[in-house]
Formats: sequence, structure tokens, C-alpha cells
Amino acid sequence: MTDEPCHIKKLVLINGLFIDNPVFSLIYIALSPDNSAYPGCRLSKKIFDIPNERKVHDGIIPRLGGISFVPTILFSLSFVTGLRYLIGFEIAENRLHFIIPEFFFLICGLTLLYLSGIKDDLVGLRYRTKFFIQILAASMFPLAGLWINNLYGLAGIHELSPYIGIPLTILMTVFIINAINLIDGIDGLASGLSIIALSVLGSLYLYYSQWVYAMFAFSALGTLLPFFYYNVFGKADRCTKIFMGDTGSLTLGYMLAFLTISYATVNPQIHPYFEGAIIVAFAPLIVPAFDVFRVMLIRARNHKPLFIADRNHIHHKCLDAGLTCKKAVVYILGLACVFCILNMALINTINNNLILFLDILLWSVLIGWLNKSIKRFNY
Repeated sequence: MTDEPCHIKKLVLINGLFIDNPVFSLIYIALSPDNSAYPGCRLSKKIFDIPNERKVHDGIIPRLGGISFVPTILFSLSFVTGLRYLIGFEIAENRLHFIIPEFFFLICGLTLLYLSGIKDDLVGLRYRTKFFIQILAASMFPLAGLWINNLYGLAGIHELSPYIGIPLTILMTVFIINAINLIDGIDGLASGLSIIALSVLGSLYLYYSQWVYAMFAFSALGTLLPFFYYNVFGKADRCTKIFMGDTGSLTLGYMLAFLTISYATVNPQIHPYFEGAIIVAFAPLIVPAFDVFRVMLIRARNHKPLFIADRNHIHHKCLDAGLTCKKAVVYILGLACVFCILNMALINTINNNLILFLDILLWSVLIGWLNKSIKRFNY
């Protein structure tokens, strides 16, 4: 047994779970559309990420690293919040009326995405079903009273009615979920971008003494840091490398959407009104958001299905330009930091529309430079 490859050992363990654990077997039967096949054989194709022509990694790598995210984050948040209550740091009563429904409905949405992510990682899930579940999960925010109620002057628009703000909130939530999911293409990219976003958002909430939101962000940050290490520096041949899978990326995107929209919403009990709130809130997500929007436009222009994978993402362009995976990650994470710093530095000097224009211009210049670099590299 000690001389067998890592993935064989793990598959034997999985098969043992079906034999020895009836609960695990029932969960599998409930999730699987075809129960006739022997589970170990079917799961072996999904529980490990197998290299192919699109993928940049070597070796067979487990893809269920994200299964630990939600339980760990919720445990940390609950434990620390409980301790704060015990030592006398209670949540102000004037904040409970929006904190309690927001976090309860957040957990409902996370549960939907967590379970659908597990099924997708284990046995597969049709994109229409995934999309429907994402819309259902996104609808939890307006149910809690959380929706984008102001655009802070973007395109000359300020206050929004619920008839516009609620659909916009659902659309933006689904968009952010998919942005994080689709940019998870090379080691450390999705987790690295999420670490930057969580650090920025957690610090913003901490600055305004919103301890529950800050603790939620920092709990997610603390969960991601060890994952980032093993995802980037782990070795497949030593069984120390792992991927987050859809379970991780979908729930991460949902948590980031929650923190971003909550900060961007006009709520004087979270932070005083200021014009740059929406720019600051969405700044950490510019790279995945702009990248997914650009890729979708290319697919639509070329009359290709929007949800069929290709090699048009920014990380693919970096690799095609001759960068290694680690250098590509450093380049993209550095770009995300530049957007955050630039937007925060400009919010007090120029209006939101001009900042957005500068962001789009900078993004277009960088993509153009990458395209030229690819042509020079392949010349």
C-alpha cells in the first residue's frame, strides 16, 4: 500500500467510505442521477482533477479543498461572536434588525451553493441547474433587505427603486459568483484575488467598527491562507497539492458578493454616506469582473456558447505570453492591488464616472499589451 500512487490510496479510502458508512452512501445515491454504476469508479473521474489540453498542471490532484471553507468560516465566526458576547461586547440593538436577517439568509444561500458545489465536484451538474441555484441563492439578499439602493452618481444615477435595485443585486451577485468561479484557472489565482478582496473589505468594516462583518471577512481570509499555500506550493507527487473545486469557488464568490454589496448599499448604520463607497467596494473585484465580462463579449461576438470553456482568460494570455504560472499569478495579483490603490487614492479627487473610465482604460491597455506580447513570443 505504501508504494501505490497517492490517488490510488485516496480512491481506496473513498470506496471504503461507501462500504463502511451508510450515511455517505445515501448522500451519494441522493445526489447521483445514475445509481447503477459503482460509486468508486464514477467518483474517481470527478474527485481528482485530471490534466488535459486546457489545464496547466501535471499530476492527478484532489479537487475538494473547498469543502472545508464554509464549515470552518461559520465555526470561526460563531465561536468568536459567542466569546465577544460572553465578555460583554454585544452587538448594538439598533444594528441587530439588519445583521440577523442578513446573516441568516446568507447562511441559507451558502448552503445552497455548498451542496450544489459538492454535487458538481463529485458527479457533475448541468450549467442550467447551477445557474438556477445561483439565482435562488442571490435572491436571499433582497429577502434580508440587502439590495443595491444607490449607484452614487454612476451614469448620473443616484437612488434606485426596489424594482431596479433588487434585480440588479441578484444580477451582480450571480456575476461575482461566476467571476470567481471562472478565474480559478491556475494555482493561487482565485484564492489570491479573494485574499486581497477579503483583506480590503475586512479592513473597511473594521474601520467603521462593524465587527461581525469584519470577523466574517477575516474568518474567510484565515481559511484561505493555508489553502493558498498548499494550492501554490504543494506537490502533486507528494500528495500535498489540492484544488478548491466548485464547492470552494462558488461559496467564495457568494461571500465576496455579500460583503461587497453590503458595503456598497447606503446604510448609515454601517458607514456614513460618501460618493466613493461603490468604487471602493467593487475595486478588489475589478480583475475577475472585467476579465469575465471581456471573455463573455468575445464568446458572444464569435457566436460561441457563453459557458463553454476556452483560453481567453487573462491567466491564459499571461501563459501564452511566456510567463510561468507563478509569475502570471504575481502579475495578476499585483494588477488587482494597483486597481485597489488607484481607486482609493482617487475617490476624494475625481468623480466615480471618471474613475470607472480610467479603470476600463487601464484594463484595455494591459490586455492590448498582453496581446502584443503573445504575438512577439510566438513570432
